[in-house]
Amino acid sequence: MRNLTCIVCPIGCFLSVEEGELGGDGFPVLSVTGNRCPRGAVYAQEEIRSPKRVVTATCAVIEDGAAPDRSEYAPRRVPVKTSGPCPREKIDGLLKEIYRTGVKLPVKAGDTILSNWGGQGIDVVAVRSLG
Repeated sequence: MRNLTCIVCPIGCFLSVEEGELGGDGFPVLSVTGNRCPRGAVYAQEEIRSPKRVVTATCAVIEDGAAPDRSEYAPRRVPVKTSGPCPREKIDGLLKEIYRTGVKLPVKAGDTILSNWGGQGIDVVAVRSLG
């Protein structure tokens, strides 16, 4: 049995998830209790079977067309996030790509920095404008 706290709504239900026999899809049938709404059961199913996370990070600013500065002084950085959740097992690869990416100024909040990363349908977008 696993215990989770639902993060779908502000109630924060304490969920208990028990695995049963294998279903037709190859995954065990999950029994979810403690949820006050159907969204809690859906959240628990997804969290157990294929967890995903929205990723936040920063990209280096490219000054005067040069490569991102890797010196001892940290370059200016642009905060970014994914447009949707990323499978948890792919987050390390995504972060490596984000940290290798340089951004030319000006950048506006909402600008796409990486498009359709890894064919996952996930864009990486700027969350703050810098000029």
